[in-house]
Amino acid sequence: MRFDELLTNDDVLDGLWDMHFDECTPIQEKTIPVVLDGHDLMACAQTGTGKTAAYLLPVINELAEGGFPEDSINCVVMAPTRELAQQIDRQLQGFAYFMPVSSIAVYGGTDGFTYDQQRKSLKMGADIVIATPGRLLAHLSMGYVDLSRTSFFILDEADRMLDMGFYEDIMQIFSHLPKSAQVLMFSATMPPKIQQMANKILKNPVEVKLAVSKPAEKIDQSAFICYELQKLPLLKTLFDENPPKRVIIFSSSKQKVKNLARELKKQKYKVGEMHSDLEQERRDEVMLDFKAGRLNVIVATDILSRGIDIDDIEMVVNYDVPRDAEDYVHRIGRTARADRTGQAVTFVSNEDFLRLARIERLLEGEVPKKEVPSELGDAPVYTVKKNSKKRFQKSNSRNFRKRKPSEGSKATSTKENTSQENTSHHKPSRRPRKSKAPSSKIS
Repeated sequence: MRFDELLTNDDVLDGLWDMHFDECTPIQEKTIPVVLDGHDLMACAQTGTGKTAAYLLPVINELAEGGFPEDSINCVVMAPTRELAQQIDRQLQGFAYFMPVSSIAVYGGTDGFTYDQQRKSLKMGADIVIATPGRLLAHLSMGYVDLSRTSFFILDEADRMLDMGFYEDIMQIFSHLPKSAQVLMFSATMPPKIQQMANKILKNPVEVKLAVSKPAEKIDQSAFICYELQKLPLLKTLFDENPPKRVIIFSSSKQKVKNLARELKKQKYKVGEMHSDLEQERRDEVMLDFKAGRLNVIVATDILSRGIDIDDIEMVVNYDVPRDAEDYVHRIGRTARADRTGQAVTFVSNEDFLRLARIERLLEGEVPKKEVPSELGDAPVYTVKKNSKKRFQKSNSRNFRKRKPSEGSKATSTKENTSQENTSHHKPSRRPRKSKAPSSKIS
């Protein structure tokens, strides 16, 4: 379905036309009419499917139609991290380029000047506020933020916010909203705690579930069964065969990230690291260098598993198997975005067999295994418990059944990945007025 079949405002459609976006992704097609009709929404879809545009577009369409207070905060978007808040703000600037919609991204890790700018914008009443829970709550506690006339309250990556311990903060912010506010929840997974929150803050919501916990089909997944001491030489072998250009390596702890980054720098790779010990200013520098091509590899904890605005990651390496199976989906979802292909390689030590088995049960298929090069020594034998009804013999066997894609698992993310390049490298132009956008909303 085309955007001009759903959205009614010419200024919104002009912004989309200028960014060459015509067709909706499945999540956008299913949720935009729900939002325009004024219903609360609980939407669940995998990362990279276009969730951000699915809530921003109908909201700015409604704001453009008028009838909202000019001096109030009309929409609040909650995001778990500073990086995601910045990404949402950039996408909003592109979508609303031809509209007088004001916005402010509110997050921590800033200097006094930035904090003061946030304070002034919140007091004046920006149309859309994109905020992390802790920082918005800090502003609320000062008494100058009025959410009593807010019309839209949106939770993006709600599952991650709960994982990060933001439940109480969200509920406190929610208590400042009017009962009439339209509440939209977007999540990549649907654990019980998300359902419990939805029951408390949503009013007769429409539920949309699409491709839950399934990676994009264009990701070439593989795994190496190896000993822990084989991981570093195996990684070097992979990089010798295919010199890295845009690679993210996920490791399980901050210390392992630091150690691995140091070892790769010794091998003359252009490597950056990303973990919670870094100051926010340094994190921003690393991401800027990576986007600009000054770094080819980032070694990171799960701080980078969601909410980064980079479309052309060619490979994701799980140096350690993630603890939760769903985190595997989020990690490898960093590649094969915007209709591109990508690789996801996982190193599985003999202590991680059960974790890999859980991932394969979630995927409803096996991750193909590849041989560890003979010069690195013998690899362990991959076995799982008998009650799993599967036993894999040798780690270097080539007789593994390939996973069949699940129906509906294909993710088309072209429409969501609107980076700063979309709005700053050319002079925007209005779309031709040969055919007017429909004047009535889809019900």
